[in-house]
Amino acid sequence: MHVMKTRTMLFVTGLLGMLGLMAAPSSASAQTWPQRAIKFIVPFGPGAGADIGARLFAEKLQARWGQAVVIENRPGGDSIVAITAFLSANDDHTFLFSPAGNFAVHPFVYSKLSYDQKEIFPIARVSNTILAMAVKQDAPYKTVKEFTEAVRKEPGNFNSGLVQGITEFTFWGYEHTEGLKITQVPYRDINVAPVDLGEGRIQVVMASFAIVQPQWQASRIRLIAVNNRTRAAAAPDVPTAREAGFPSLEVEGLVGLFGIKTLSNELKEKIAADFRAVAADGSIADRLKATGQVINVGGPKEFGDAINEQRAKVAATVKAIDFKPKQ
Repeated sequence: MHVMKTRTMLFVTGLLGMLGLMAAPSSASAQTWPQRAIKFIVPFGPGAGADIGARLFAEKLQARWGQAVVIENRPGGDSIVAITAFLSANDDHTFLFSPAGNFAVHPFVYSKLSYDQKEIFPIARVSNTILAMAVKQDAPYKTVKEFTEAVRKEPGNFNSGLVQGITEFTFWGYEHTEGLKITQVPYRDINVAPVDLGEGRIQVVMASFAIVQPQWQASRIRLIAVNNRTRAAAAPDVPTAREAGFPSLEVEGLVGLFGIKTLSNELKEKIAADFRAVAADGSIADRLKATGQVINVGGPKEFGDAINEQRAKVAATVKAIDFKPKQ
């Protein structure tokens, strides 16, 4: 319990810094920034949802900023490779364009983090990745309620495929709340899980909409819920987890831009405003929709509050299931 309280206090301290209460003056003022090319470091390879979003915004932002915006892909290591590269740059022209779930789960997953979360500050919430829960198309259970009841009747006979991180913790929280026992199958490549689901090797998948979409469109799997607070435009008939009666499955796939702590509040707000401006014409939103993302631009405080909310939910799950971090 003491360790839990200590981690919580450290994270809260980091968030206070994220919200600008600890920020020091930056080397470049909002009026003179940018002075050279800007870099967005992405913790995934080319073609991933966050990479696509980064490139769409970069194209419009470089026209607005009058400087090149370069995308650097640094996949691997549970996003820690990219985070380390971003922090090592220690530069007000280098940013991390990444899902926020890492910051919610890393303090619990690892007994000792290789980076300091207090050094990373949210600048702009950019989008929400649509997450979905799926079962085999011809499974006898066609809703979350029916699936839950089926698992309860046959504990130990169901296997899951889950995206690593915030999605895992959300699903584990659902299992605990409902008193279920579902064996998680580890995947090196989560894209294989929907294929296994369609062929009956596992019984449920919870992942991004983009990952499950091909098998769903091929009518091999059935979507029984989207985990976000609003329905997906690409699957308007699929209820949200809360609509299905299972709020424990609710989670937003937050994606956004992070910077170093020495950025001034003025510069952070300017960058967030620029993200809002280039998103205003709707063209980026239309292109993100095809990748299972919903544009949702917000400033530093909105982004920080959303991360804090996710972190609190993860903390509750960690405590409930007595999760032990990796050594």
